[in-house]
Amino acid sequence: MVATFLTFLLVLTALGASATAAKRLAVAPAIVFLIVGIILAFLPGFPRIEMKPEGVLLLVLPPLIYSAGVSMSWREFKANLRPISLLAIGCVIFTTVLVAAAAHYALGLPWGAGFVLGAIVSPPDVVAPLAIARRLKLPHRILVILEGEGLANDATALILYRFAVLAVSTGTFSLAPATGTFIAIIVCEIAFGIAVGWLSLRLRQWAHDPRVEISLSLLTPYVAFWVPEHFHGSGVIATVVTGLYVSWNGPLLISSKTRLQGIFFWDFVIWLIEGVLFLMIGFQLRLLMEKSKTLPVAEILTAIAIVSAIVIAARFLWVFPGTYLPRLLSKRIAARDAKPPWRYIVVIGFTGIRGVVSLAVALALPLTLPNGQDFPHRDLILLVTFGVIIVTLVGIGLTLPLLVRLLGLSDHGHLEAVREREAEISARREILEAARGSLDRIIKERNLPEGLARFLEARHETRMRALPEPPREEGQFTPATQGASLVREIITIERTCLHKLLREGKITDETRRRIERDLDLEEAVVDNREKNGPL
Repeated sequence: MVATFLTFLLVLTALGASATAAKRLAVAPAIVFLIVGIILAFLPGFPRIEMKPEGVLLLVLPPLIYSAGVSMSWREFKANLRPISLLAIGCVIFTTVLVAAAAHYALGLPWGAGFVLGAIVSPPDVVAPLAIARRLKLPHRILVILEGEGLANDATALILYRFAVLAVSTGTFSLAPATGTFIAIIVCEIAFGIAVGWLSLRLRQWAHDPRVEISLSLLTPYVAFWVPEHFHGSGVIATVVTGLYVSWNGPLLISSKTRLQGIFFWDFVIWLIEGVLFLMIGFQLRLLMEKSKTLPVAEILTAIAIVSAIVIAARFLWVFPGTYLPRLLSKRIAARDAKPPWRYIVVIGFTGIRGVVSLAVALALPLTLPNGQDFPHRDLILLVTFGVIIVTLVGIGLTLPLLVRLLGLSDHGHLEAVREREAEISARREILEAARGSLDRIIKERNLPEGLARFLEARHETRMRALPEPPREEGQFTPATQGASLVREIITIERTCLHKLLREGKITDETRRRIERDLDLEEAVVDNREKNGPL
């Protein structure tokens, strides 16, 4: 037990050091985590840490998918359902077939093993591509499509994987029953996900305690995932639907106290899970190499190169026809959804990074078939999967920023951010004007005392004056941004005075905590305004 805890502390230390290095180097953290994990795995004396696939699929994947679903806008997900479905279902199936064909004809694998490998490496990661894309400030629609794809593609891949493993184990496969089962799984999991989301929100309403509500929010993805998983579904679709349901219906049902605490809680949990997972991927290289010493190095490298080229090329071969053909074949689609710039399609095609789910599924491959024979080419499938993850994560992750600069998409993202800030300012102004009308009515109808009425009016006027004029040129200070800097300076002075009073014994620690919480909340508001716009 002590050794396990010390190993966990060692991993946390590596995580903190890697995250700091990633920030200093301005590199995506997932890339640094992976490289550090590989380096540590080969250090003499470093403990052997083996990834348990059931731990990833049953313990780690549900909160990742659920959190992404809650963060996702249901309105934007629905508006982009066609491109998301084409990628999450169509592109995954297309890539699986191409990889299976390449594995059969170029690498000599049986068709069944080829389809297993294809299903494993076909889905892009749910975490890494979006993390890198957000750092580059890509246009919003690209981010929405990538996020939606990352939410749903694991479900398609896991279902295909189970069909392929079953075909290898039994030696038979029937398309019609498999298709019917695929559709039934999707329909049942959508219904179950909605039910879990509804029940979760009602229980949290009844609890009306932030600690209980956050505990229920942590249990929600496991209920949504484990039940379908137990009945041989994927669990992913139900968890995604639950997250989207909570995202759409939760704002008016979840209290402000729970929301504030929950944001910080989930932000830390997801950061910790993602970091540890990518470190764990790096730790597996040494173990995989030790298990597969019988395979020639040339054969392994050739297989990795071929499969990596196929998964990258397959995405480009799919996204361009998938974007333009529906608009050519349907005037309705062309009228409703304007053709996106070709630069958007290039970036979406290039952003196909594989990650932890692929490795976890590969590790979950059975060692033997029901007849007692070894699972065909299991070691080669494991090594190829790991190689594809390294090639796509490091290769694409490091070259994507250059591609975005060459295509000039950072400028597109900046213009979108300016328009979004303008819309936000307009929305805030409209909300305050609506509140002002209601305030005047409340003061008259309830005959409020003059002091209270003045207090409410002063509060409203202060918030109205905090709104800036339309954003100016980048780099110019507005009164609001200057005000934010001054407010932070004043809060620092107040906090210094507060701790002086504590040291002098004029207030208790409990009083200090209450006042400090008010100052922290006010500073968080200032940080939020500076981060998300000139407000």
